[in-house]
Amino acid sequence: MTTDIQTPAVTGPRTAAPEDTRLSGRARLVLFVLCAAQFMVALDFSVLNVALPVLGKDLQLSPSALQWAVTAFSLPSGGFLLLFSRIGDLFGRKKLFLAGLALFGAASLLATVAWNPAAFLTGRALQGLGAAAVVPAGMSLLTTTFPEGPLRDRALGISGTLLSLGFTVGMVLGGVMTDTLGWRSTMGLLAVAALVVLVLAPGLLAESRTPERPRLDVPGAVTVTAGLLALIYALSTAAERGFGGLDVQASLVAGLVLLAVFVVVESKSAAPLVSLPMLGRRTVAWGNVGGLVTFSMMSTVIFVLTLYFQETLGLSSFLTGLVFGVQGIASALAGSLAPRFIGRFGARRTLVGSLAGQGLFTAALLAVGPDSGALVATVAVSLASMCHLGAIISYGLTVTSGVPDGEQGLATGLVTTTQQVGLTVGIPLLGVLATTGTSLFGGVRTVLAVDAALVVGAALLVAAGLGRRKA
Repeated sequence: MTTDIQTPAVTGPRTAAPEDTRLSGRARLVLFVLCAAQFMVALDFSVLNVALPVLGKDLQLSPSALQWAVTAFSLPSGGFLLLFSRIGDLFGRKKLFLAGLALFGAASLLATVAWNPAAFLTGRALQGLGAAAVVPAGMSLLTTTFPEGPLRDRALGISGTLLSLGFTVGMVLGGVMTDTLGWRSTMGLLAVAALVVLVLAPGLLAESRTPERPRLDVPGAVTVTAGLLALIYALSTAAERGFGGLDVQASLVAGLVLLAVFVVVESKSAAPLVSLPMLGRRTVAWGNVGGLVTFSMMSTVIFVLTLYFQETLGLSSFLTGLVFGVQGIASALAGSLAPRFIGRFGARRTLVGSLAGQGLFTAALLAVGPDSGALVATVAVSLASMCHLGAIISYGLTVTSGVPDGEQGLATGLVTTTQQVGLTVGIPLLGVLATTGTSLFGGVRTVLAVDAALVVGAALLVAAGLGRRKA
């Protein structure tokens, strides 16, 4: 299927007849398979978090080494996204999607039966590598299967909802499964999920790739992958140990230098991995700015609220999980409403409005107190999450609308890379403020105030950037 649309459909509102949003039976199955894969990967980001203490004792991982249970996954999952996105464009997205699923499932099985720390961390790293193939290939298959307009809006709305729910469900499900079946069951669940999707996908998905002769920009691939790996390592490690370590500082500098070199390489390449003119599109550039802010700042809110609920208010892990369960329900509701707002106001306005709403409801969290405020926090974070999901869906549409099918893998790769970096960067940059004040509660309030200001400021910048008539 080809959608040869030259003018982005995100600059204003759209109207569509109700029947335009109806999905055929086969389209529903395709959407189910692609969204199930996205949900599975999102689940993997959070399902293991509450199991880390138990896992550490079982595998005899020291507290300082536990961070690698997370970092071993996030490094390859973020570092290889752009490379795999372009490989999917050139050699076949369906092939890449299926290969990524097979690797993810096998790696999950290895992590399930891991007999020592090395085997477990190898499984986690291979999971991340599989996810780096599944996520951009799945997203580009979705955007090329469903044409621009109400159908794609609805498909991305469902996908964005399940992405958000995956993180929330993972937190709740991880605790329940660890307490009842043990931590290995969390990895086993992912292996089974990958197998189910792998069985269904081949007969439903159509191959999609560029008709041009495949050419891969090797220097660009090496520099961007190494740069992202170094940057994600620095930020992930800083979340645990701060920015004072020599390895963190060296990795941060190396990552920034390599990414700068990557830009130079791409400007001179005959077949660049990333088209600089594409990055110059205002919809691509400012859409990704909005995505980076919404992901990084919302992950920080969840982090500091977890500290507030458990350390300040003294809530149990179970009750804290219930609060985030309410947040997940609110996100699901937002997933059904966001496409309607996009259809009426356009993706650009919805993105700006969603960012502004996320910032304002984050500011409302400042009303909580050191002795009470669970109800206020639950309502405010649920409303902020609804706006957050609106931003997720509308920024994906903003970036991918008007992009030719042959470059959809690259566009969705940029979307998912922004997502991964956003999830990584927020907590180390702002989370440290929560523990540097005179009290934990005071630190939490400082983080929330800075977070809200940054999101509202980003909304104004994105509005100005997208509002210009020329890129």
